[in-house]
Amino acid sequence: MTLIHPSAIVDSRAELAPDVQVGPFSVIGPGVRIGAGTVVGPHVVIDGETTIGTNNRFHPFAHIGCQPQDKKYAGEPTGLVIGDGNTFFQSVTLSTGTAQDEGITRVGNDNWVMAYVHIAHDCQIGSHCIFANNATLAGHVHIGDWVFLGGFTTIHQFCKVGSHAMSAFTAAISQDVPPYVTAAGNRAVPAGINSEGLRRRGFSGEQITVIKRAYKTLYRQNLPFDDARAQIEAAAQDAPELQAFVDFFATSTRGLIR
Repeated sequence: MTLIHPSAIVDSRAELAPDVQVGPFSVIGPGVRIGAGTVVGPHVVIDGETTIGTNNRFHPFAHIGCQPQDKKYAGEPTGLVIGDGNTFFQSVTLSTGTAQDEGITRVGNDNWVMAYVHIAHDCQIGSHCIFANNATLAGHVHIGDWVFLGGFTTIHQFCKVGSHAMSAFTAAISQDVPPYVTAAGNRAVPAGINSEGLRRRGFSGEQITVIKRAYKTLYRQNLPFDDARAQIEAAAQDAPELQAFVDFFATSTRGLIR
């Protein structure tokens, strides 16, 4: 039997693995599926068409799978998919998708989402990210793997943030942030690369130096973007770590922070 507190309300149509724990006064809706090892703390609401993987943790007052805060939403059958090993702290809100996108909000694996973070409809979140308190993502935002968002970061709808990037405290991001780059300020501008994060993830000194050179090509040599892009693409032939820049440039839609 699932370990459900007597005061919790779990719809009979919800699908919970046998060892899922549900704390006092939590509410689980009919379209919810929760994988093994997941712990739902007290006063959590999980509803919508929400699929949750294994070994996730939800702290009090989180609302997961809530209706999109989009006036165009008209009750279409959209959803939310969460991977494995994520932690969502107090009062996190995470919306389902909308029909104006592919209809699914996604969160990968091993993400650490701190208190009061809001992840809006149709966001696509990678794995191994850390979102500090009160980070706010508007709709349709794409976040790569290993991204760190500082507290009170705000991200404009449709923006993309590349893998291993980070934002400083209170950064207001209104354009795309390339991989490895640190975004800071309101409006956010490039402020170097995420060197410490790269070291912690096992990037060698040589690799970090190569990434720094690419950053200087993009931001410090006053080159037109197409010229900087061509130089980085050429350098990527001998430096695989620069392929992340190349791939990101091909998908950027809002222009890069400058």
